[in-house]
Amino acid sequence: MNIFEYHLEEIKNLILSNKDILKLDHIDKLKGVNLEVPPEKFNFDLSCNIAMVLGKENKINPKTLALKLKEIFLKKIKNFSEIEIAGPGFLNIKLSKKALRNNINSILKSNKGYGSTKNKKTYNIEFVSANPTGPMHVGHCRGAIYGDVLANLLKFNGNKVTKEYYINDYGNQIRNFVESVFLRIIEIKYNKKFPTKENLYPGFYIKEIAQKIINQNINQDFKNFDKCFEILKKESLKHSMELIKNDLKLLGISHDKFFSESEIVNKNLVDKAIKKLKEKNFVENGYLKPPKGENSENWKKTKRLIFKSSLFGDDADRALQKDDGSWTYFANDVAYHMDKVNRNYENLVNILGADHTGYIKRIKAAVLALSDNKTKFDCKVCQLVKLYKNGEPYKMSKRAGEFISAQDLLNEVEKDQIRFMMLNRSNDVELDFDFEKVKEKTKDNPVFYVQYAYARINSILRTLKISLMNETDVDEIFNFNKIEEKIIRKVFEWPKIVESSSRNYDLHKIPFYLYELSTLFHAYWSKGNEDKNFKFLDNGKIKRKEILSIINIVAIVIQNGMGILGVSLPKKM
Repeated sequence: MNIFEYHLEEIKNLILSNKDILKLDHIDKLKGVNLEVPPEKFNFDLSCNIAMVLGKENKINPKTLALKLKEIFLKKIKNFSEIEIAGPGFLNIKLSKKALRNNINSILKSNKGYGSTKNKKTYNIEFVSANPTGPMHVGHCRGAIYGDVLANLLKFNGNKVTKEYYINDYGNQIRNFVESVFLRIIEIKYNKKFPTKENLYPGFYIKEIAQKIINQNINQDFKNFDKCFEILKKESLKHSMELIKNDLKLLGISHDKFFSESEIVNKNLVDKAIKKLKEKNFVENGYLKPPKGENSENWKKTKRLIFKSSLFGDDADRALQKDDGSWTYFANDVAYHMDKVNRNYENLVNILGADHTGYIKRIKAAVLALSDNKTKFDCKVCQLVKLYKNGEPYKMSKRAGEFISAQDLLNEVEKDQIRFMMLNRSNDVELDFDFEKVKEKTKDNPVFYVQYAYARINSILRTLKISLMNETDVDEIFNFNKIEEKIIRKVFEWPKIVESSSRNYDLHKIPFYLYELSTLFHAYWSKGNEDKNFKFLDNGKIKRKEILSIINIVAIVIQNGMGILGVSLPKKM
């Protein structure tokens, strides 16, 4: 149960039923009322801003209103045992012992479902979508993990999610890639040196792909590039996608659907999408305005098909055709998103790289136009990752060519460390990834510290010879010490973290929260080493039943949180 939502609803209902007594003429801004976790120094469970919100709206001194609200809340809400008025009118609330017991029992009963918001919506999340011209690089890793964890989070909340990969297998970059493979085949078979030509892919992996194609196509004549282009393209893309899928697998990621850009061309989807937009009067033959900063006198006006994306919040209308009349890359994207809209998802989410920020508004405009504003569309941009080793920038590999590959990363650190640390900062800021720090077995390594908390809990259970969830109830009469109260408050906060992370796709909140919870648990553990009164066990037996309830609810949250992150939880470390 989300106690914040539950008690906020109680408070709002009380305001509505007592508005005359409280002399509240205006209660339109109840949406601005919230329940939060109060600062630790106050030693309370909840904090509410309602007196300040309604006081301002009704021109009543917030502290005067707070006194009246305090009286009503303590009288009407049985779960509230104490209320303190703090600062300009915050109501700091302490839950009754019975409320604590009931909430803990609810967590124990919910177990794997604790924190879930229980939605039932449909999502398509498109992520990675790396050009199939070689293995994944580190930048792709961040977006890949972000997309996978977002899918996990949405599934945890009961939604139906499709994880999709868009294969950019059409255009000049693919021809350059296939030509690179062709020239490596010529080099291997006929000892002809690989040329230093612009736009070719020099990575060693190209040699590996070329060798595989030779081995699997013994009777194929590869002397003429144009004649063997189609089969060479098919084989090159197959092996390149195998590299990418293998990298994804090593990161713990699998997709439900792979959509090929070639499918857009083969099924004539661009024409169909343009026709649909024309029928809605969102496409016209016209002229684009000069880009900002461009002298209008020097601007060459060319008549072409234009999408009226400015009608849907874009900064300008967008060209669907190039100067030569061929379709723009954006036109292909419009067609692809029409296909996704036609698959009837309620929500579309694109995870993009740092260089695609300027592309968001036009794609959103296209989705809104194609779906008649019915499909919700979101884009999340994952900024760059900077790798460090021994305090120095990490150098690129010779195998990859011009970038640091996912394999380079996986050779240095484990999947769990990568997944956790890639999410440890907000996706919209650059991330510094230090190889040495993520391998440390100290408090400074968040993923280790969370895993270690879980391992410690399991060590207690092994001593007691019981399993998690062996105890499913808390006695009517019990007492928690101050450290235990802090842990309980943090555990109660978990559904709020899930809700907030889901609403704005702020995935970094989850590893940050898990680290905070684990830090509290380790302090709880260490207190027993300092003071025997705080020891968990005595002669192999649990000293207080309250301790067992604490370790159970902490374990449940860590399991659920790390499950969403896709990070393992060893029982021994």
